[in-house]
Amino acid sequence: MASELERPPLQADERTALIGWLDLQRQILRWKCAGLSDEDAHRSVIPTSPAMTMAGLISHMRWTEHMWLEVVFLGGDKQPNPAFDESSEDADWHTDGRPLTELLAEYGTQCARSNEIVAAASLDDVGRHPDFRDAGANLRWMLIHLVEETGRHAGHADIVRELLDGTKGYY
Repeated sequence: MASELERPPLQADERTALIGWLDLQRQILRWKCAGLSDEDAHRSVIPTSPAMTMAGLISHMRWTEHMWLEVVFLGGDKQPNPAFDESSEDADWHTDGRPLTELLAEYGTQCARSNEIVAAASLDDVGRHPDFRDAGANLRWMLIHLVEETGRHAGHADIVRELLDGTKGYY
């Protein structure tokens, strides 16, 4: 598995570096899905974590972006986000067999929306949602967290993909 992905510039300002690293990790997640059939994208290969499929990872990351930037940072409505569904554990990981292409498109749209939110705000701005303690964090902190979370799950995607079909690769 070869890739054309590149790191952000070595001499970048803070915003460019943060978004550059986040975008790279997002691209790695999408890259790990390249060429997968829907059957494989929904196949569980980790018995103790059945929701950790490639499709589940993409769904989870779409809703993670939504949670941090639209809900916690902007103070938006949490109701559409399945991560807040207390009646179903890991609901944001469940895809109901939806096609991988659809999940990837939704993730791409959410990432673009996240980048718009970041572009319109100061890194020093703090979250606005009154119900979340983490809303006291500034946008810089939230972006660093998203880099960490996305990178962590990109690592999971490395393992899941290798277990699915033996495909390995790092950018």
